[in-house]
Amino acid sequence: MSLGHKLYELRKKKGLSQEEIGYELNVTRQTISKWETNQSIPELDKLTSISKLFEISIDELLNNKKYIKNSNNDKSRYEYKSKKTLFGMPLVHINIGKGKYTAKGIIAIGNFAFGLFSLGFISIGLISFGIIAIGLIALGILSIAGLSMGAIAFGIFVLGAIAFGYFAAGAVAIGVYAAGAVAIAKNIAVGYYANAHIAIGEITKGNIEILRINQKLRNIEYKTVVSIINNEFPKILQLIKEIIFIFIK
Repeated sequence: MSLGHKLYELRKKKGLSQEEIGYELNVTRQTISKWETNQSIPELDKLTSISKLFEISIDELLNNKKYIKNSNNDKSRYEYKSKKTLFGMPLVHINIGKGKYTAKGIIAIGNFAFGLFSLGFISIGLISFGIIAIGLIALGILSIAGLSMGAIAFGIFVLGAIAFGYFAAGAVAIGVYAAGAVAIAKNIAVGYYANAHIAIGEITKGNIEILRINQKLRNIEYKTVVSIINNEFPKILQLIKEIIFIFIK
């Protein structure tokens, strides 16, 4: 494969135009065209810039057969970037492989992903999934979001093995409102062990303690518990109230 054809293939793989490549390398579109059609070849400093831009060694760029035979770096990597963009970002950017590859797009999938919808080892986006996930809605081992789900989760509405949030539910749940095996809250906690202003559980600590045995209310009716909650916290969000009632029943 000639150098020109190699440059053409690399550019297409990146999903970039000759104008965009020219801008990155500080040359004209016509220069890129001449390189790709083998009418001229890049100078050494431009070859260095090209290798950095495409993340490829100069040896491989120039088809050094010895290098290519002994190298398998590119085999583990896959990248796709759509030509269509929105807000200056590609609609889809996939960049995965062995290494620190970053994907940035409306839909981003990569070792490190940044986008409205993102999936990656470290993922940041409106909706994100990853080992470490940060977003409005996030799912991950470590998750930080408005609506968060993970082994360790932080957010407003949170579900996790260990959950910290305004409303938290999990094995260990800590928040303003909490439900879990161990529930610690400022206002209402429901759990096996419950610690809050209103504590509902088998082991309780609070200003108002409501005992349960085998998750069933003891010597008190469900409607009485509802009345207590409504009287103590009349301004509680209806959604949170309904979720708490589900855990009480």
